[in-house]
Amino acid sequence: MNTVKTSAVIGALVSLLSAISPASADRIVSGDFDQGKTWMEKRNLDLTDSPQEALTDGYILVVGQGLPMAGGSPARQKLTAIRAAEITAYRRLAEIINGVYVSGQTTVRDCSLESEVVKTAVSGLIKGARKVHEEWNPVDGTAVVFMQIGVRGADGVAEAMYNNYINAAPGRALLKAVAYTLPSPMPVAAAPAAAPVATAAAPIEPHDGLIIDARELGFQPALINRIFSSKGEALYDPSKVSQKILVEQGAGEYTNTVEKARAALEARGAKMPMVVKATGLKTMADLNVSDEDVMRIFLADQKSNFLASAKVAFVLK
Repeated sequence: MNTVKTSAVIGALVSLLSAISPASADRIVSGDFDQGKTWMEKRNLDLTDSPQEALTDGYILVVGQGLPMAGGSPARQKLTAIRAAEITAYRRLAEIINGVYVSGQTTVRDCSLESEVVKTAVSGLIKGARKVHEEWNPVDGTAVVFMQIGVRGADGVAEAMYNNYINAAPGRALLKAVAYTLPSPMPVAAAPAAAPVATAAAPIEPHDGLIIDARELGFQPALINRIFSSKGEALYDPSKVSQKILVEQGAGEYTNTVEKARAALEARGAKMPMVVKATGLKTMADLNVSDEDVMRIFLADQKSNFLASAKVAFVLK
């Protein structure tokens, strides 16, 4: 099969896979492919097992295994086995990308069904995946292929979704929310003449980042994770953050301990983050915090402007 025809076949397959429900794929690398495992270890990479891992790691790395067509020369068997492995890897890429949450309960698959522009962009992402490692085992006649796509960075999933959905009319409609504002001050009754003079409160320590502890909730990482007050007002809305920051860094860091969250935010330039516990879920990808904490975060951000720089970390269970 010539190169042009092969590209056309793969392109058609990718378009189909990005539109249909996910199919299971063989993601287990057998012991015969130790070179692939060594390749991952040297680069400190892991295979991506879920859309959530894709968002927390910032990349998607999948493996496909394939068998050759019966008969033919050894060279043809190798070629057909590698092509079969590539098709399996493309299927796995489609499965993971389509399951990535964009915002709320909306996934990339939902956006693709709604918009042909998004569907085409997702198809292009999958088709443009980098083949980063391949192996052929002539003993048992099997091949393995590793393929990778960035979630963050140029030409990654985030950039494609920001350009083709989040910044377009459908995305703006999905993310429409009332921004949080400080409540109007309540009238204060005059103090009795004999009232003692209150001791001046100690100055509030400034904060330059935010850690949200959501370990008790079924919180889902997304391209846009928001934080709301109990009244449904958006305190942190990454769709208002610079797209350059979001594409390069994401809407936040995702860890499983507060200590790791501190370290992750330090890499973003935050030395003294505020730690707040989420009180509930507005959606699977949006958190609520108490009204008291909303005000604390808002006032701290007025001084340090850390929300606009996405200096936010979410602690997951």
